[in-house]
Amino acid sequence: MKALIRAPFAERWLQRLREQLEVVYEPWIEERRILGPDDLAARVRNEGFSIVLVEADFMFEPVFAVPGLRLAGTCRNALDQVDLKAATEHGVPVIHAAGRNNVAVAELAIGLMIAIARQLPAAHAHVAGGQWRDPIDTYIRFQGREIAGSVVGIVGLGQIGAEVARRAQALGARVLASDPYVPKRRAEKLGVRLVSLRTLLRQADFVTMHTSQMKTVIIDGGGLDLMKPTAYLVNTGAPGALDYDALAERLKARRIAGAALDVFPGFVLSSSSPLLELDNVILTPHIGGATRETVERQSRMLGEEVLRFVQGKRLRRVVNPEALKVAAHGR
Repeated sequence: MKALIRAPFAERWLQRLREQLEVVYEPWIEERRILGPDDLAARVRNEGFSIVLVEADFMFEPVFAVPGLRLAGTCRNALDQVDLKAATEHGVPVIHAAGRNNVAVAELAIGLMIAIARQLPAAHAHVAGGQWRDPIDTYIRFQGREIAGSVVGIVGLGQIGAEVARRAQALGARVLASDPYVPKRRAEKLGVRLVSLRTLLRQADFVTMHTSQMKTVIIDGGGLDLMKPTAYLVNTGAPGALDYDALAERLKARRIAGAALDVFPGFVLSSSSPLLELDNVILTPHIGGATRETVERQSRMLGEEVLRFVQGKRLRRVVNPEALKVAAHGR
């Protein structure tokens, strides 16, 4: 078999795969190019790849229609760039690395809470810009608040939300969560109290968003108005779950103390965004999962599955198991 790997992969896993099959390694992050479905399909067809692993490339109908393709994989937890219906119809099982960046995103969320509450970017700019002269003035100006003793409200208690809960508790915070899909028993095991979204917004000192909801706004202007004037909001989840225009208005009016954001509508923050003019917001360029450990995890998760596939063993990370039945009866 021959595999095309366009996701960042750890060298030791590339070596293990090369012991079993031919591997062409072309990570999109080095090429700085994301392939559309037609271009990716052409590569698969013309070069005879039977296995394709991606992170950012699009795998739609043209890719799965290539007769020789037998296994596809994506490193991302979300599957919005993969046409699962087409994959199943063509008998191509799709594997993914669910949970690969749970720890990375959770740590960033906690880091952003600390950074916005302690005004770290502004404090750094003050010193680096040569403005630090009066120690009394800076001690007053950059007075912040601690996570210890605060209430952290988690919107979306999935895998990442659970990791945030554990870390917030370790720092001494009391944790609330709002998630209609999480059983009360699971929350209790985490030491988290499930509450309504309105209650969470009213009581939390830090609101951190970890929902995968892409299109429905969960926190709008009305929700933001429920928050304490001293509260902070962090979003490292789905940008569509937050009304960014309403947030910018509340931040400008100091209706809430501050916000830290790693995700934005349209992916890249518009150069005309009012958020860029505010001094009580921290903006990071969607780096939640950007760690070396994330690459190691996704390499292990997908690498193990490819080896199982090559060796004829049962796959453990298939998101469309129906495809296996289609493949068994012939495409």
